[in-house]
Amino acid sequence: SNRVCTDFCGGMMFQLVLSAKLRTHLAKVASSGEQKLVVQNADKLRMSSIPGYSRSESADDLQVFHGREIRNVPNAAGGMNFVLHLSLANGDDPEGWSKEERARYDGWGHDSGREWRKGEQYESEGFTNFRSKFGPEAFGLHHRCYWHFDREERLWLSAEDGCEGVASPARARKASWLPF
Repeated sequence: SNRVCTDFCGGMMFQLVLSAKLRTHLAKVASSGEQKLVVQNADKLRMSSIPGYSRSESADDLQVFHGREIRNVPNAAGGMNFVLHLSLANGDDPEGWSKEERARYDGWGHDSGREWRKGEQYESEGFTNFRSKFGPEAFGLHHRCYWHFDREERLWLSAEDGCEGVASPARARKASWLPF
């Protein structure tokens, strides 16, 4: 579903959005039986503990993925205007990371010291429909991501910096005037 949400960092509801190219790639992987999507066991709670980890911008589209946290997205499922966008890293994806994003990636660092991009910058770097897809005021930060289970067998999507989210039903936004 394109309205699936993840509860990131203890209450931040992000809609999960896959680029069309990544969705097609994953469907081919699922039907071929030759390769498999890698979901790490519960003992791999940080990206740095997965096999083959290195501090780089690389992603293989099976174990590690290119992603973006995008904010100020009108009508994003979850009611908080947040989206987690995953794209194809190894292929011609018009929504994939730009060469500038790849060159300046440092996702193991804290978000406050990293480069947040606005829609105009995304579009000038090649994601030409960023604002029409996510909204005129949307902005974002790129992350590498991976999937893992927890000890209760729940599926989590985790970013390299340790932020992570578990699949969760979307919540309606409560009225701002409510005191609780």
